[in-house]
Amino acid sequence: MDFSSANTALWNPMIQLGIIAGLILLANIFRRKIPFVRKSMMPTAVLAGFVLLVLRSCGLLAADTVFLETLTYHALAIGFIALALRSPSAESKSDALIGSKSGALIVSTYLVQAIVGLVISIVLAYTFLPDLFKASGILLPMAYGQGPGQANNVGTTYQALGMAGGRSFGLSLSAAGYLCACIVGVIYLNIYSRKGKIKRSNLTMEVSGSVTVDTFQDQNEIPIAESVDKLSVQVALCALVYLLSYLLIWGISSLLQAIAPGLAGTVATLLWGFNFIIGSLLAGIFRKVLDKLRSSKLMNRQYQNNYLLSRISGLAFDLMIVAGIASINMDDLSGYWLPFLLMAVAGGVSTFLYLRYMCKKLYPGYEYEGFFSMYGMLTGTISSGVLLLREIDPYFDTPAANNLLTGSSFGIAFGAPLLVLISMAAKSDVMVFVVLGLIFIYLAALLLFIFKVGKKKAQKQ
Repeated sequence: MDFSSANTALWNPMIQLGIIAGLILLANIFRRKIPFVRKSMMPTAVLAGFVLLVLRSCGLLAADTVFLETLTYHALAIGFIALALRSPSAESKSDALIGSKSGALIVSTYLVQAIVGLVISIVLAYTFLPDLFKASGILLPMAYGQGPGQANNVGTTYQALGMAGGRSFGLSLSAAGYLCACIVGVIYLNIYSRKGKIKRSNLTMEVSGSVTVDTFQDQNEIPIAESVDKLSVQVALCALVYLLSYLLIWGISSLLQAIAPGLAGTVATLLWGFNFIIGSLLAGIFRKVLDKLRSSKLMNRQYQNNYLLSRISGLAFDLMIVAGIASINMDDLSGYWLPFLLMAVAGGVSTFLYLRYMCKKLYPGYEYEGFFSMYGMLTGTISSGVLLLREIDPYFDTPAANNLLTGSSFGIAFGAPLLVLISMAAKSDVMVFVVLGLIFIYLAALLLFIFKVGKKKAQKQ
């Protein structure tokens, strides 16, 4: 085997990780030493991501965008698998009703974004831009709500159906959404902090000695170092669950390809795109199996360590944030400047106002954590939701992080009708108006579910 620099497959991942690591350390120095950066509440990973984005765009640093996209994809899954493997305390156990309502909230936000996008595209198509693809506005929830993957898929589909540059338009909106999540989200974090509505945890006041034995070592856990290091066990658990996730998705995709080839492409794309949800569900099942083995005395020790699993998820999310921001490519925008700017601004504003109202109603006691996590996810991706949440809830003490995960799981079911509407909207100009009406009806149904289901039970309690 060639171990020299000529073997790019051997060295490229290490070089890219080294670049990311160096920029994280540099951004951390900026944040600690430059008052403006420190007061801005700009997360270190976000700052490092934008520095790498600027250097890459200017040709000053050779960043591999394929590797960055790959790292974002895998780090997202690993981060949530690590979170799902943690042993929940009694007070932090998930409420299935809140999880389902979080899913309804996510999909209802998609619908609000779809209404805003379609209204803009329809108005422009009948006024200033008669050649504009009237259904193009429905790309807004795909880009803001679901991220670059779905924006790319739906944009490519619309491009094949007559929308010139559909793929580039979707990807550009997705990049704008990510910037909206990071920049606008951080600005409002700062505003709410100054108003005293939120309090940011001062992690700089903590020292290494603040991690006590009680924090690090729960009862009946495996020792810190025996024949295998405790951290190695946590990494092994995460890697094993991720492998099982891959095998499950591969198996389902292969089975569908054999029995229903027409359906296989759509479902397989959805499964691979939501691999982090599959991984998290398997991690939860795996954790319950371990709990059963301990309760039945077939296993005496607890192998998960919540502190180390949190650190693994923190590392994964930091890498994901840097790589996700640095892989944005604004050159994908080809024309469509007016609808792009209108949708980008209107999408960010409408999402902010809608979620601000809804999260106040749905998440009493942690409305700001719920709002910032949802706003970050529903303008960018789950990674941007996590980065905003970590600024005010760094240890995920509130249910907000879990709501992102369980809500996304329920959101798959709630969002299924939206996929049908997307395909219908591209068929004709008349269907665009029909779809717009159906979106209003479905939004009303979801709001009815959010505000009415479980209300009597809550009143009795």
